Amino acid sequence: SLPAKLINGGIAGLIGVTCVFPIDLAKTRLQNQQNGQRMYTSMSDCLIKTIRSEGYFGMYRGAAVNLTLVTPEKAIKLAANDFFRHQLSKDGQKLTLLKEMLAGCGAGTCQVIVTTPMEMLKIQLQDAGRIAAQKKILAAHARLSAQGAAQPSVEAPATPRPTATQLTRDLLRSRGIAGLYKGLGATLLRDVPFSIVYFPLFANLDQLGRPASGEKSPFYVSFLAGCVAGSAAAVAVNPCDVVKTRLQSLQRGANEDTYSGILDCARKILRHEGPSAFLKGAYCRALVIAPLFGIAQVVYFLGIAETLLGLQRSQP
Repeated sequence: SLPAKLINGGIAGLIGVTCVFPIDLAKTRLQNQQNGQRMYTSMSDCLIKTIRSEGYFGMYRGAAVNLTLVTPEKAIKLAANDFFRHQLSKDGQKLTLLKEMLAGCGAGTCQVIVTTPMEMLKIQLQDAGRIAAQKKILAAHARLSAQGAAQPSVEAPATPRPTATQLTRDLLRSRGIAGLYKGLGATLLRDVPFSIVYFPLFANLDQLGRPASGEKSPFYVSFLAGCVAGSAAAVAVNPCDVVKTRLQSLQRGANEDTYSGILDCARKILRHEGPSAFLKGAYCRALVIAPLFGIAQVVYFLGIAETLLGLQRSQP
C-alpha cells in the first residue's frame, strides 16, 4: 500500500530528525569552515559554543525545514526503493546484488526532488550562526586594533537571522526555481551512491538475521542493520557531502573560497586544505545517519502505518 509506505517513511523521518538534528548542525558547520577561519575543533566543541552563543534551541536552527520536508523525502526514498525492487524481481526470486544496486540508484535519483531544496534551505539556517560568530570575532579584533591605534572603535552591526520563508522568497525572486535546486548535481553525486551502497547492504544484513525463510527479522536486527548500513554508506560518500555543503552555502566567512562548480570546489579543497578535508564531519554524519536509518527501517518493517490503517502487512 503506497499510503502506508508514505506514512511509515514520514513517521520515521520525524522521529529521526528530532533525535539527531544537533549533530547534523555540527556536521554542516565543521564542513563549511576552512583552514584559515577555524571556529570549531570538534563536534562537541561546536555544540558547546553553539549553546553558549545561541542558546539550546540554536542547535535546532533549520530543524523546521527538515521536519516539514523529511516526510516526503524519506517516504519517496523508501517507497521508490520498494517499487524498483518489486519491478526488478521475477517470480519472487531473490534479487541479485546488481539489481539491488539498481533499485537503490533509482531511489536515490527520485529523492533529490525534495532533498535538494530541503538541504539548500537547511544549510543556510544552520551555518548562519557560524558566520555571525565569525563576524563578532573579527569586529572584536578590529576594536582592539582601533584602541591600540587610538582610533574610535566601530561596533559591528547585528546580523539579522534569516528564516526559511525569507530565504525561499529571496531565492525564487532572484534566481527562480533553479535557486532552490542549486547543488542538484552534487546532491545526486552524494545520494545516488549512498543509496547504491545502503539498500543492498541493509537487505543482506537484515537477511542474515532472519530466523527462518519467509519470516520477518526481529526488531533489533532491522535496527542494527539500518545503523550499520547507514554509517558505512554515509562515510563512503562523505567527500561528496562536503562538496555539496560548500556549493550550497550562499554566505561565506571572511577570506573563504568561493566555487563555480563541483570540479572547481573539489580542486580548491584539495589544494588549500588537503585530502583530509573531504572527511570533515564524517563521524558526525555517521552518527546522524545510523540512528536515522535504523529508526526508519524499524518503523518501515514493523508496519506501523499498516496497523494504523488496518491493513495486512505483507512479508518483505
